[in-house]
Amino acid sequence: MKEGVHPEYHKINAVCACGNAVELGSILPEIKVEICSACHPFFTGKQKLIDSAGRIDKFNKKYGKQTAK
Repeated sequence: MKEGVHPEYHKINAVCACGNAVELGSILPEIKVEICSACHPFFTGKQKLIDSAGRIDKFNKKYGKQTAK
């Protein structure tokens, strides 16, 4: 392999917003993720609503249960 062409490879800890840390290799100095396998509903079997910028309220207002007038 040629010298100086390939990026440096580091062992780092990827940290999730829930606090879970996973050791892996990367060329980046650090990785921060919003959701991981420890808190993702597909892997845990639990439904968790993550409301970003009021999207759930906006959806409920537009398509939610409407009362008869």
